[in-house]
Amino acid sequence: MVFAAVALLLGWFVFDSLSQPGVGDLKGDFQEVAAYRNENNTGPIVRVLAVTVTDTLWQQMKQYGDLTPYTKYGNTKVYFFRQGQPVPKVVQPGEVNFEARFNLGCLAKYEKEVMGNVTFQRYPLK
Repeated sequence: MVFAAVALLLGWFVFDSLSQPGVGDLKGDFQEVAAYRNENNTGPIVRVLAVTVTDTLWQQMKQYGDLTPYTKYGNTKVYFFRQGQPVPKVVQPGEVNFEARFNLGCLAKYEKEVMGNVTFQRYPLK
């Protein structure tokens, strides 16, 4: 009896962990075009991503940001651009994360900062 209960519980854990939603479940055909992650594994981890999307699906963009990797004392920024439009192929850390010529094409910016504070801005660079 105990063995059956343990097997059932273990099966439920495996099923639950394998059926979690992921980026592939979102509408919008998200494609990561550029990514930066610092190599500092002893301090704050900084991530910057440029992602294309088929349409201005604001809620889907926020969910995409929520699904991106994040470190508690780090910072993760995700910039969204429309597919087929100019998008930066290189991103970098700091206040300015890509060339200014891409600013007008930026649809949204998702940022998760220290201790998990999240901001989501539509058309942040116009």
